[in-house]
Amino acid sequence: MDERSKTLLKTLIERYIAEGQPVGSRTLSRYSGLDLSPATIRNVMSDLEEMGFISSPHTSAGRIPTPRGYRLFVDTMLTVKAIERGGVEMTELAGQIQGQLGGQQLGPQRMITAAARTLSNLSHFAGVVMTPRRAQSFRQIEFMRLSDKRILLIIVSPEGDVQNRIIQTELSYTPAQLIEAANFFNAHYGGMSFDAVRDHLRVELRDLRRDMSQLMQAAVEAGSSAMEEEDDHVFISGERKLLEVEDLASSMDKLRRLFDMFEHKTSLLQLLDVSSHAQGVQIFIGGESQLVPLEDMAVITAPYEVDGQIVGTLGVIGPTRMAYERVIPIVDITARLLSSALSQN
Repeated sequence: MDERSKTLLKTLIERYIAEGQPVGSRTLSRYSGLDLSPATIRNVMSDLEEMGFISSPHTSAGRIPTPRGYRLFVDTMLTVKAIERGGVEMTELAGQIQGQLGGQQLGPQRMITAAARTLSNLSHFAGVVMTPRRAQSFRQIEFMRLSDKRILLIIVSPEGDVQNRIIQTELSYTPAQLIEAANFFNAHYGGMSFDAVRDHLRVELRDLRRDMSQLMQAAVEAGSSAMEEEDDHVFISGERKLLEVEDLASSMDKLRRLFDMFEHKTSLLQLLDVSSHAQGVQIFIGGESQLVPLEDMAVITAPYEVDGQIVGTLGVIGPTRMAYERVIPIVDITARLLSSALSQN
């Protein structure tokens, strides 16, 4: 693609993002800064359409960007100020985000929810944060008898967090038996993951009494399930703001797929997990990335760290027609400030 074509494509995408209407040759002539005839512009537009970077809606003579066009735009044409050299504008944005995060007086969990809210407030779209992956190990467990065959399993993580699960058992256990079982479990397996305990139990079950082995197996399954559920936490703020975005809410099918993503979170978790393995800001564009469920949706993400180790991902979910040069620094600075706050906390 020559420089003339790149300039016209960049101008078309910028005008479409700003106005939300198909862009015609007259608008391109006015804003591109190129001294070209309308006929020449139309010829270039035809070439760009043939290459798959723009398309022509049936109801308009103008063109709109395709996912492939957006991809080229954000990869090669977008100018985003580096945070370190961003001057007053970046400093003010960083101060604004720092104020909304609430500083170190918040606990880690509240800081993460504040980050999701900050991303939504500043971008005017949905903010999302995948919580740090917890160690799958436990410090200790306790059993509490609720009735003859119902037992409350209490799991204490290495960080001191507590989770409860109810176990239905075939046998009836006395409080003394439950204390004996918990003491054995903690003495032999404390500090391990439930998966590791399961492997040990396969070997050691023959040395345990039948009543103890059944209880141990039930505790491992319940504990493993609890850890998996805990590991899938995603905080989302501002989902309702996407209802105001016509590109995403213009049909019942789009609305259904949008809320299906928020309700089940499977594709969202997969996308955030993928971006946690990369450095810096990542941009996923629907129709071009199989991880994004809607063609008109884009997700901008960045990983965040604790003590230099990547522990989670945050980002903004919005339309492909978003002001990328404004949203990218919001995501980038929020990830950096959250990393710093969590490390110091």
